[in-house]
Amino acid sequence: MIRRRIHGLSLGDLLGEATATVSQQPSRFILTALGTVLGVASLVATIGVAKTAGNQIEVRFDEASETEVVVEAVAPDAAEQTAGDWPIPWESQQLLEDLNGVVSAGTISSVDIEDTPITGVTLTAAAGPTRQLNVLAVSPGTLSAAQAEIVGTGLRSIHSRRASAVVVLGRGAAQNLNVNRVDNQPVIFIGEHPVRVIGIIEEAASQPRLLESVIVSDGFAQAQLGLERPESVVIRTAPAAAQLIGSQAALALAPAKPEELRVRVPADTALLRSRVGSDVNTLFLALGTISLAVGTIGIANVTLVSVRERTTELGLRRALGATGSDIGLLIVAESILTGLVAGVIGASLGTLVLVGVAAWRSWLPVLDIWVPLAAPVLGACVGLCAGAYPAMRAAVIEPIAALRSV
Repeated sequence: MIRRRIHGLSLGDLLGEATATVSQQPSRFILTALGTVLGVASLVATIGVAKTAGNQIEVRFDEASETEVVVEAVAPDAAEQTAGDWPIPWESQQLLEDLNGVVSAGTISSVDIEDTPITGVTLTAAAGPTRQLNVLAVSPGTLSAAQAEIVGTGLRSIHSRRASAVVVLGRGAAQNLNVNRVDNQPVIFIGEHPVRVIGIIEEAASQPRLLESVIVSDGFAQAQLGLERPESVVIRTAPAAAQLIGSQAALALAPAKPEELRVRVPADTALLRSRVGSDVNTLFLALGTISLAVGTIGIANVTLVSVRERTTELGLRRALGATGSDIGLLIVAESILTGLVAGVIGASLGTLVLVGVAAWRSWLPVLDIWVPLAAPVLGACVGLCAGAYPAMRAAVIEPIAALRSV
């Protein structure tokens, strides 16, 4: 059989000798490989986490800002217009939800209650605190359009049609009125109107003012609080549909006078998302590279110590005919093998860390397939770089050194 030879050693002999040397001292191998394992694992994990986090950033951009459209009246004489002439009709929700790409929509209006106090009262307490709070009137789809998270029940279509005396409190308003639960049927007073609290808003992604307000149905606001017309419309669209809906909303609401409406659509955040994602990737890549550099230094230090401890062995190899190049190649082969194995272990460990972090955060893990495949090659390159100097030191050991060390 023809065997490829490198200088005085065949390739098979070189790999066999390197494997035997590495496997004879498992504790030394673990110590030598540990830095590279951690470096490669850190690099794979951080690249994966950066990719996954960047994907989540894009999702958050889409959810929080790219899907909201707001329509407001801008007519010069808006204050003097009657309800019949007002460009935003009460049936705005129905008109907009017929558009393809609209997930939910609803009107939202500030109710002028002047100095009317709002008093908290429960069935177990005769009276509670009195506060001056904002009152907002909404149609049934507004809370969904604002992506509100509600404890209890939201306002329904039947509440608006019947002008039901029910309210939903924002988290801040509920705290001001000492209402912390809805299962005990708390009641508050808006002036002289008793209303039952059916829900508490914990979060509102696109309309944070809901958190500090008392929210009633538009039907109740018209019947009991003197609301004459809706103030604005909030629309939540499907991803990437905001620009299209923004161009159609005014015509859908006021086809005869769309110029009296101002439509606010989210700015295109593609460039911003790209820059944020790039910054995150650069940061994590820098951290991973530093970790890998530490691993390289670790292999170099341990290999250099190993060369000094193996002076007798290496001197005997020279005395038995091995050349300095053979000795140098052997040390480099041992370092490359160590780096290669460390790269495989590190890639596996880094992938497991990424999956664990993604599961903990309920994210979808994202990792380019080339990253774990390239990690062993990277580990081998680290071993090559780390073993270069120790190999040069080993290559100049003379046969007489074996006798001096005995």
